[in-house]
Amino acid sequence: MREIQFREALREAMVEEMRLDKSVYLIGEEVAEYNGAYKVSLGMLEEFGSERVIDTPIAETGFSGIGVGSAMNGLRPIVEFMTFNFSLVAIDQIINGAAKMYQMSGGQFNIPIVFRGPTGNAGQLGAQHSQNFENWYANTPGLKVVVPSNPYDAKGLLKTSIRDDDPVIFMESEVMYGDKGEVPEEEYLIPIGKSKKVHEGKDVTLVSFGKMMKVAEEAYIEAKKENIDVELIDLRSVRPIDYNSIIESVKKTNRLVIIEEAWPLASISSEISHHIQRFAFDYLDAPVHRITCEDVPFHYAPTLIKEIIPDVGKAMKAIKAVTYK
Repeated sequence: MREIQFREALREAMVEEMRLDKSVYLIGEEVAEYNGAYKVSLGMLEEFGSERVIDTPIAETGFSGIGVGSAMNGLRPIVEFMTFNFSLVAIDQIINGAAKMYQMSGGQFNIPIVFRGPTGNAGQLGAQHSQNFENWYANTPGLKVVVPSNPYDAKGLLKTSIRDDDPVIFMESEVMYGDKGEVPEEEYLIPIGKSKKVHEGKDVTLVSFGKMMKVAEEAYIEAKKENIDVELIDLRSVRPIDYNSIIESVKKTNRLVIIEEAWPLASISSEISHHIQRFAFDYLDAPVHRITCEDVPFHYAPTLIKEIIPDVGKAMKAIKAVTYK
């Protein structure tokens, strides 16, 4: 099977859907003339023209509002944020517009819109450019939140998201756009809300999503060296969360570790921890452990960045704690 980059998988998903459906269009900063800040939309202006690949000013509130309004009128916009840190400027359009319109209109208006772009830290970009908002958006009824970890999932999930009749938050990562992975040439879709069991195991369940799957994969390899059999689950989406798959795994392993890049309070990992203690408490042989970013604004100094983000060392410490090694 061919290997393509993460950015190419995203581009293929958008191009294929735009060829299939003329109501789909892309809008955002530098998506057209510059081919996207991360070259995700390379060549799309040339193929689809300026009416369907639309450059905007630096005005997230404005172009997000255009997206919501056009979705109410039968189009399927893909709104690209240069980073989800900048989505905070448009959060009223997303939370009070896109997420609530179906309910507030009594079912008269679906909002088939995708908000996509990178989330999380990418090194020395400063505190205001290095945040994770998956849990913020996942807190909102009316939204679906997708966080792929590899090119195969990125393409299949983005195609599904574009076809969805409800608003989807689709979160990527600057440091993953160059990652390569196997992606079939034939069409495929991946359902939103269904996790993937990456590795079978019997000693401990390890759950993660998005960029943190890199840390989880490293931890899986290190644990194997110490004869700890890890069952690794990639959530793929965090609203909805595939709780059933986690519960079934915990029933087998009796232990759970969760890796997440966001801050600890009111996070995806805390929600999963609650759900497991509520519905699988009798199967647990150890407390649930989670690894998150430290509860501080993101640092600039590389030495401090290393201290606050999840890594394989912290993951292994948690795995050993729940397995009493």
